[in-house]
Amino acid sequence: MEYTVKILPPALKFLESLQPKLEAKAYRALLLLKTFGYQLGEPHSKMLIGTDGLKELRVKVGTDIRRIFYFQHKGTIYVATSGYLKKEMKTDRGEIARAQKLRTQFIAEEK
Repeated sequence: MEYTVKILPPALKFLESLQPKLEAKAYRALLLLKTFGYQLGEPHSKMLIGTDGLKELRVKVGTDIRRIFYFQHKGTIYVATSGYLKKEMKTDRGEIARAQKLRTQFIAEEK
């Protein structure tokens, strides 16, 4: 089964800002999400605990680490909300809050 992946404007802006190798790897991660959906696990994807279904696609080239936040919507749709440069071991709470806000806005607009 193939899934649908929607990329919100903040996520697209993030993807376009990446260096070519990171951009290619990020799009590969999105392709894996489109192919495997909920079955995509680590090291490519990880659930963010305490976020009501928010997950992160994990992209790494050398020491450069990027994260793309996404969530599942209506069973077969995955929505990429935003992305960021990971600098510390813990995921940035401000970036999580931003992704959750984008998720809430997307769902409200879909109704």
